Amino acid sequence: MSGPLTLISAAFLIPLAFIISYYDICYRRIPNPFVLATLIVGFFLNVAFAGFGGALASLGGCALAFFLMFVLHIFGAMGAGDVKLFAAIGAVAGAHLVLPMFIVVTLTGGVLGIVSMLRAGQMKVTMMRVLQIVFGLLPGQRVPRFAVPNDRRLTIPYGVAITFGSLISLFLFHGW
Repeated sequence: MSGPLTLISAAFLIPLAFIISYYDICYRRIPNPFVLATLIVGFFLNVAFAGFGGALASLGGCALAFFLMFVLHIFGAMGAGDVKLFAAIGAVAGAHLVLPMFIVVTLTGGVLGIVSMLRAGQMKVTMMRVLQIVFGLLPGQRVPRFAVPNDRRLTIPYGVAITFGSLISLFLFHGW
């Protein structure tokens, strides 16, 4: 990602982070029009700055980001809106930034999860579920699927982690 493309991407992603965070915190939804706009803007920005190579980087970033989050979605750890959002941000960042971005987003989500767990007073229950999941990953065991709680205090608005983690990684691994 070149310097001007990084700046334009950041200028686009900063307001997006606040808009998505608002909707995800208040409604636990990530509106599809914002996701679609992010996907389209990301693709066209990459094409405008790098031509055919940019198109491939954008599509590759979208596909890789989708795959990484979809795996988490299969295990019930991520909502479909989160999968689509990260795929769209992958289209903005390009394939080369998706893996480091995924790590930063995961760490950001972990911090958000710890804060949410402490705020809700659910440390013991959450740690027991984490142990059940880890045990389920062992050969011959099944990974448990837990129902999504109705109490919003017990869920994480992961769109916040995705958008702000993506911004953090954009600044950490930029190409200026």
